[in-house]
Amino acid sequence: MTNFNILKRLVNDYTRKHLNKIILAVIFSIFVAASTSATAWLLDPAIEKIFINKDQKLILIIPLLIIVAFSVKGISLYLARILMIKTSEEVKKDIQIDMLSSFIKSDTEDIEEKHSGKYISNLNFDVHQITGMLSNAFLSLFKDGLTLIGLMTVMFLQNWRLSLIAIIMLPIATVTAKKLGKRVGKVTTEAQEKSGDLNKYIVDLFKNHKIIKIFQKENYEFQRSEKFVDELKEKSIKIMSIFIRSTPIMEVVTGIMIAILIFYSGKLIMNDQLSINNFFSFLAAMMLAYQPVKSLATVNVSIGQGLSAGKRILPIIDQKNKILVNDDGNSIKIKDASIEFKNINFSYKSNIKNIVLKNINMTITGKKMTALVGHSGSGKSTLLNLIPRIYDADNGEILIDGQIIKKLNLNSLRKEISIVDQNTTLFDDTIFNNIKYAKLDASDDEVYKAANISMCTEFINKLENKFETIIGENGIKLSGGEKQRLSIARALLKDSKIILLDEATSSLDSETEEKIQMAIEELTKNKTTIVIAHRLSTILNSEKIYVIDNGSVLASGKHKDLLEKSKLYKNFYDRQIKNN
Repeated sequence: MTNFNILKRLVNDYTRKHLNKIILAVIFSIFVAASTSATAWLLDPAIEKIFINKDQKLILIIPLLIIVAFSVKGISLYLARILMIKTSEEVKKDIQIDMLSSFIKSDTEDIEEKHSGKYISNLNFDVHQITGMLSNAFLSLFKDGLTLIGLMTVMFLQNWRLSLIAIIMLPIATVTAKKLGKRVGKVTTEAQEKSGDLNKYIVDLFKNHKIIKIFQKENYEFQRSEKFVDELKEKSIKIMSIFIRSTPIMEVVTGIMIAILIFYSGKLIMNDQLSINNFFSFLAAMMLAYQPVKSLATVNVSIGQGLSAGKRILPIIDQKNKILVNDDGNSIKIKDASIEFKNINFSYKSNIKNIVLKNINMTITGKKMTALVGHSGSGKSTLLNLIPRIYDADNGEILIDGQIIKKLNLNSLRKEISIVDQNTTLFDDTIFNNIKYAKLDASDDEVYKAANISMCTEFINKLENKFETIIGENGIKLSGGEKQRLSIARALLKDSKIILLDEATSSLDSETEEKIQMAIEELTKNKTTIVIAHRLSTILNSEKIYVIDNGSVLASGKHKDLLEKSKLYKNFYDRQIKNN
């Protein structure tokens, strides 16, 4: 995507809707330019009429006009900046909402390939660069560009010869800006990468703080943190150094130019070709023009930063999902909720050579419990995730009551499925809101009932704030068993027709597991249930048990049948009998 296309896209998608505010800011910029130019022009009559001719009538009028000019400039500049700040913050909000929307809707597999720290950096660092381009660079382009035109007009009105000498500043500023812009674009990209690295590291610190302490790596991590922060600091220094690189160039050029102008003006005044009042008015206009020229010299740099950020952000917003909602598809019609896998193959995009599931054919009886047994990494959890289309199979079909799930409306499909995962996911919110998340329109009594059935009430009532207790990031303040019970309560509240249990009792002690089994029986009553269980004692009464190994179905049947015909299943069972 070229810089022009990026700029066009940002304007069309995010700036155009705020065109009325931008036009108003431009109008105020015209007032700024006019009042600045008027200040320089007023020095001509001020010197001539007051200091040379000693005109008593104008001794009050001209100072008052100068006050008016400065007041108009100050108020107009304030209003222009306020308008552009509001516009840039609106644009920032829109971009961030689009990024978050894209992220929320993204396929799980795409999200898993991203590091959260890197994404946070895109959301903050890059969006800031774009809004900076809008609020600072574009305002400067209007304000300083118009001011420069106004001041150049005053300069030419006073003396065109001197103006031609002064105008040499413009090409030097332009060349400087172009070179700086290219350099800043490159360094900004590097800085964003370092910012992403730092954010990734911070996220890892939060996740692994216990491991750091157990392995006594505090000093090691401190050194690593210093390295990440130091690298970002160096890139930030480079950016700011490049920004101010134009200052010495412009100062030297301005100094040489003023010296030449004073020498040449002196000659003109001595030869009566230039009056003193004309010279001072010209000099004032030229000195006032220095600031807009300096600002315009860095506009290209800010625009380069914004475009560089846009190049990273727009692909995130534009990311296309492989798994589509299919709004026009039929809603699922549940009768028994029987599930059939036909010739299913699957591999993850990150490693397509490794086939996770190979020619899977399975039939799950509706309103009954079916169990999956196998070694860790055999593909059991992946199979479960294919049913709500968290992932899509590479080929083959999955049918629910004879309906191909890929052809159904995705929302209607997922509405009928609940999952209780071994890695319980909770929000940094209250216990009440975490349960209610499954059904936001549920009554309080429904939430309390789900908590009671899932054996949550007994530990909730021991907490100081009970259901209003904030549980921390991913339920950090709760034990593994308590988190698992909350997950079951959430599934109970949803009351869907299909229940997926992935090691749902893995984090529970024997006493709690017995209670939870009662809750699971309530949860799965008359529901199609697929269970992945480490403890075979919990699935002995399943309608059917599938033995999965290395992505393939090795055997299937009831418990007694499998003891006879599946060596792998018998080994699992024998090991657990001995351990018990």
